[in-house]
Amino acid sequence: MAYSVLIKNAVAATDVASYNRYAVSGSTAITVDIENGWVFQLATQNVTVASGYSEVWDVQIPQTGSLVSLWMAGTQKANITTDGSLRYSGLNDDPRLFINSGSYVFDAFKPMPGDIITLTADAFTSAISSNTWLNAANGVFTLTPGSAPTDDTLSLKLLVTTYISIGSGAVDNQRVTAYKFVVTSN
Repeated sequence: MAYSVLIKNAVAATDVASYNRYAVSGSTAITVDIENGWVFQLATQNVTVASGYSEVWDVQIPQTGSLVSLWMAGTQKANITTDGSLRYSGLNDDPRLFINSGSYVFDAFKPMPGDIITLTADAFTSAISSNTWLNAANGVFTLTPGSAPTDDTLSLKLLVTTYISIGSGAVDNQRVTAYKFVVTSN
């Protein structure tokens, strides 16, 4: 199974520390593996802070009425391979095999208007086809394609269909279709 791949082309979180958080989906509220590019709320701090972290926030699934001020999983250490409850480092550098495992702390950033990000289709609820927008939706971590932005939600506008080159060691199969977006609201 391929997981979504995220490239932060130009994001405010690179320069503004408050747009970056550590998150965990292994709280009492929810335990689920989170793919890079998925969106969620970080409404409460985790009271049992993981060792080595001064501040960790609990992941909550987006809900109607709270589809703005969302955060996105954006861990850049994609060389961790997960197999069940085991995690291995350095086995495979293919980012399509990386997922933020439930109960483990991962990196999150807040997409801000004007940010440019590239995502593979695994981050969407359905194919983008002729739709040119992605919007946060009730009850799902993935973004939902649409023909227009949805009011009072995290929305991204498609700029161009592109590719991400993924070194696999094989000839002519390293390009993965991806989509470059600009964040219009959050």
